[in-house]
Amino acid sequence: MADNGIVIAQTTSDDEDRAYALARGAVEARLAAGAHVDARMTAFYWWKEKVQHEREYRISFKTTASRVAELEAWVHANHTYEVPQWIVLPTAGTSAEYLAWAVKETGGT
Repeated sequence: MADNGIVIAQTTSDDEDRAYALARGAVEARLAAGAHVDARMTAFYWWKEKVQHEREYRISFKTTASRVAELEAWVHANHTYEVPQWIVLPTAGTSAEYLAWAVKETGGT
């Protein structure tokens, strides 16, 4: 990942208001240029030796690779889960205009 490339970082929350707060808070802190909160979905996963399921909201943060570590620390500090999901996806084919916008809005250079 290039230091100035855009990445999509994702986490989930079981509460809609918390999902909105994480999305808005990261944007307000300029750790993400934007964020999406997806409609509620059902997640199945292993936790504490058995398969669990939960209704969750996925939050996708649009940020730069150079800000992702700070965003991760912020999300973990503000998350209610014991072990929050944290997945970072690289992007391909990002337009120069979109990259410039993301860099500007996250305080990058």
